[in-house]
Amino acid sequence: MKVLVAPDRCGVELAAAEAAEAVALGWSRSAPYDELDLLPLSDGGPGFVDVLGTALGGEVGVVTVRGPLGDPVPARLLQVGDTIYVEAAEAVGLHLVAAPDRDPIKASSYGVGELVLAAAATGARRVVVGVGGTATTDGGRGLMAALEGRRDELAGVELVAATATDAPLMGHSGAAHGFAAGKGAGRAAREALETALREWATETDGGLAVRPGAGAGGGIGFGLLLLGAERVNGTELVAEATRLDERVRAADLAVTALGIFDWESLRGRVVVGVTRAAQRAGRPTVVLAERVDVGRRELASVGVDAAYAADDLSLGDEPHTPDERLAVLAARVARSWSQ
Repeated sequence: MKVLVAPDRCGVELAAAEAAEAVALGWSRSAPYDELDLLPLSDGGPGFVDVLGTALGGEVGVVTVRGPLGDPVPARLLQVGDTIYVEAAEAVGLHLVAAPDRDPIKASSYGVGELVLAAAATGARRVVVGVGGTATTDGGRGLMAALEGRRDELAGVELVAATATDAPLMGHSGAAHGFAAGKGAGRAAREALETALREWATETDGGLAVRPGAGAGGGIGFGLLLLGAERVNGTELVAEATRLDERVRAADLAVTALGIFDWESLRGRVVVGVTRAAQRAGRPTVVLAERVDVGRRELASVGVDAAYAADDLSLGDEPHTPDERLAVLAARVARSWSQ
């Protein structure tokens, strides 16, 4: 049996490539004769540059930009032909801020603006920004501040926002109410952020604020739209680059993994990308996660055949690392699905 192992990043702890290795390790314990094809994926969030670099090759450069709280951080530029790929999370990612210090009111997207300018300075004709997994909810205000007086440096450059979500800037599923809680914002902070986003949209272009993807990355999607960027689904962009459809057709089963499988995962994320590719090929899809918060009806609506949670495992009293938990889960699932 041939199994495609195509995970997203699994929480903050496991990059997509590490998750793929953990699944493969566990699966091989129970089904040692299965052939495993490892294909780490991304939806535009953390891991975007890594995944594309593996799939497309290219040359990597490193620049220093402002992190979410102003400290200098390194961020990569992946050049493939006349296109530069960058990742907003490398500049202002949530993983760059220690949990006690997370505050999306203070965190800025300024470093993403610096990253875009650095990409344009290479002479690239096209700059693709992976958007997701950020610490900020400033609506792209910081990004625009970094470009103040320097917009002409982007002349002739095609900008693309590869977003991990189709959420608008404001509203129940927007940058503040939909995502800021996971960045450390309580209810009062989310209300304050929503008000600030509405004011920012009124100052700039409220029409763009309702566009799909405007709320991505805490509103960095909106900032890029203000610059004239084309918005694309990050999962679909990565799927094409990695030949996901072809790899699924060559397999008997698709297995994907992520940290928390919730309602947001059903909005164009990696799980949906893998499942749709598997459906086109007539292959079943299995999802592994630390926690599963969607029911059977939701699974059926997107074509997922089964979802399994590490939280449901009985691992005893000994502590287990995230990769160990994922490996144990994969081993148990393989007993049911390997033929």
